Amino acid sequence: MTSDLTLAQRLERTEARSNAAFVEARARLMPEVGAAWQDFEGTYAMFDGVGSPLTQSFGLGVFGEVTDAHLAALEQFFDARGAASQHEMSVLAGNAALAPLAARGYRPIELSTVLCQPVVDAPPAALPPSLRVRAIAADEVDRWAATSAAGWGETPELAAFMLAFGRVAATAAGCVAFLAEWDGEPIAAAAMNLHHGTALLAGAATIPAWRGRGAQAALLGARLHHAARAGCDLAMMAAEPGSTSQRNAERQGFRVAYNRIKWGKE
Repeated sequence: MTSDLTLAQRLERTEARSNAAFVEARARLMPEVGAAWQDFEGTYAMFDGVGSPLTQSFGLGVFGEVTDAHLAALEQFFDARGAASQHEMSVLAGNAALAPLAARGYRPIELSTVLCQPVVDAPPAALPPSLRVRAIAADEVDRWAATSAAGWGETPELAAFMLAFGRVAATAAGCVAFLAEWDGEPIAAAAMNLHHGTALLAGAATIPAWRGRGAQAALLGARLHHAARAGCDLAMMAAEPGSTSQRNAERQGFRVAYNRIKWGKE
């Protein structure tokens, strides 16, 4: 497996499809948001509400040339909904993509690292007797979302946002949500989205008081095992470059596939 355009197309399409499924779930659960997405010749434009981290495009530059006309069409999608135009682009799109972005006033606003590893069907490692990890049942969405929000929510405002976000994420097509429990008490949450043999791992969070008990490693092992049983041969995730999340992923066998740059306007 080499870090080339073919790999980027597979990983970027998985991320785009996962986010499109989220947007579809948002449209179903909260129609007042006006959530929608559209495929622009391989670039998926997502609208999940003004200010949502999912309101952006995915796949720009890896399925075709970045041109002024292509960017204009994407901008029209966002402008019509009152949202800023932002595009997350793999560096494998190449240097030729930079000039059209600069010409339309874009600048880099965020970096991320995409990591991947082959999926091997191996049983998860043994866990402490008190720790249990499992996929949630259909009637446990609120419980999972509350656990996720408690792990991510550093402020009341962020916790409220993550609670609503989690309720949508857990019901999106292709999403499998997992809980880690300590003696039956939820302590951590994580999710996984499956698309054409690729598993996108995301949303892992542990409630602060329960950190350091192995919940994240257990959630990772459970998701990889589930992915293998579902027929996936590749797992992926994204992290802030050089972050603890990236280092932990590399310790678990992930390797850097490429970096991404999110582009936005002033």
